[in-house]
Amino acid sequence: MSPSNLRDVTALGGFTLSIRDVLERPVFQRARLIAGMGGTDRKVGWVHILEIANVAPYVTKNDLILTTGLWLRHYEQERLSYMQQLIRQEAAGLCVEFGTSIENIPSEVIELADASDFPLIVFEQPVRFVEITQDIHGLLINQQHQMLKDLEAYSRRLQQITLQSTDVNAILHVLYEYTGQQVVYHSTVDTNKFMPRNISAAAAEEITALYRGQVQGSEAAQQEAGQFMLPKERLLLTQPVICLGQTLAHVGLVIPSQQARDRITLLLDYTAKSLASLLLRMLFLEEKMLRDQNQLIQDILNHQIEDEEEARVRMGLRPPKQAEMWFVGGMMETEYGPGEGDLDRDKMESDQQDLLVRLRALLKRHALHNLLMQKGRRIYILCARDKASKDDTPLSLQQTIRKIVDRMQHPASGAPVHRLRVGFGLIRTRMTDIHRSFKEAEQVLEVTRSAAVREGLFYDQIGVYRLLKAIPAETLESFIRDQLGALMAYDQEHHLHLLPTLDMYLKCMGSKNDTAKALYIHRQTLYNRLDKLEEILGEDYLEPSRRICLEMALLALPLIT
Repeated sequence: MSPSNLRDVTALGGFTLSIRDVLERPVFQRARLIAGMGGTDRKVGWVHILEIANVAPYVTKNDLILTTGLWLRHYEQERLSYMQQLIRQEAAGLCVEFGTSIENIPSEVIELADASDFPLIVFEQPVRFVEITQDIHGLLINQQHQMLKDLEAYSRRLQQITLQSTDVNAILHVLYEYTGQQVVYHSTVDTNKFMPRNISAAAAEEITALYRGQVQGSEAAQQEAGQFMLPKERLLLTQPVICLGQTLAHVGLVIPSQQARDRITLLLDYTAKSLASLLLRMLFLEEKMLRDQNQLIQDILNHQIEDEEEARVRMGLRPPKQAEMWFVGGMMETEYGPGEGDLDRDKMESDQQDLLVRLRALLKRHALHNLLMQKGRRIYILCARDKASKDDTPLSLQQTIRKIVDRMQHPASGAPVHRLRVGFGLIRTRMTDIHRSFKEAEQVLEVTRSAAVREGLFYDQIGVYRLLKAIPAETLESFIRDQLGALMAYDQEHHLHLLPTLDMYLKCMGSKNDTAKALYIHRQTLYNRLDKLEEILGEDYLEPSRRICLEMALLALPLIT
């Protein structure tokens, strides 16, 4: 740390005038501390001359009182009342002049001062009170003036940083330079930061746990400065970073509990305001970036980008000649249960924003380039990853995406608020082909939304449904009617559950025993249903060509219902 910054530390974080400091001033050379030796660390904020007995209304915390001792001529109870008023008002101490009104201090007053660690100072010869007030007030005013100058310099330095960069760490580093204390930054939108960064994991978790318990759980606490005790006689001071009415973070300092806090608080306040300006600019930049990302995804969905280099440049990736990459498009939908569709609109938007933040953080953690666009309950996802080697295959990218989806569906904090339905298309090597991947992802969602497939994630995992989804809906419905129409009509009229019986019988490869067990029915009941199936469908319904048609129709049925 430079010498100038060392001076700043003294002025901004460490200067206080205590009784011990006052006793070392030239004007106190003839003074003697006769009681309250344990209170010499008391802070002196101002000096007053008071000769009246009822002093409480005129004394504030940290006042040093000068008196000639007229009140000592009163009865013992009134003398003790005078001292008790000063102690209750948390005055810094009392200076009594001998020779003008009194010559000694009664023992009961000395005993009270000692019991309360209240400094009692005597001048054994008359002194000029005006010289004392001028000296102490001059010292306090000069220090206050110097502190304001240093605060101004500190503010200018922070302003330069906020104008030159969007680096939160740079601001935190300046605060650390000016205080020499552990700096803590807890964010609701980013990772937590510590300065210096070599803080132990245990110490970081201790502070983070305190923050979560004391601040994050209360909306009121999030808007206010805080003081929280830490083990080993330490104190965590925090200041909220408020931007557009929202608390985005807290910046704090870990200091010894005995250290003066006024100037530290001012430093934190200046720092919080600078961080708010920085975060506001970052939010505007992110908003612009999100608009650009949304437009890029929209252009990709509409197949309006045909130049590969242009597409990659707009996403901030290296040109095709410099890097081979894997690309994949996907979609994530929030699925609400019965009765949840009427949730408050603000609550639904909040849930979607939380999902977006979690998803973005997970994609970043797994080092995937990404574009995200939210529309209603759906999030469009474009992922990209550099090919690690010539032997690299799309499988590793699929595995990474599967981990991310699993974490989204089963967060560490507990069960998700709502069910998530996710689908991804085929992985491709050209970004301009991703419009196809998005269409494939749409088909995966449609398939998993039906009763047919529940666990599909990638387009290449939905099997024969790829063919079924490629068939026009009118043609598919006609095929299903031709194969299953008579059976469906009979079931609707007689409620014999022939359709699910046929489906399970074919899945069990014609095993009557397995089919009866799977349907939880008696074997004779199954025989009766099979006889009816043969009557409606014909004796050849288990022949290979006919059986394939029936199985395809059963698979396709959930897609149109």
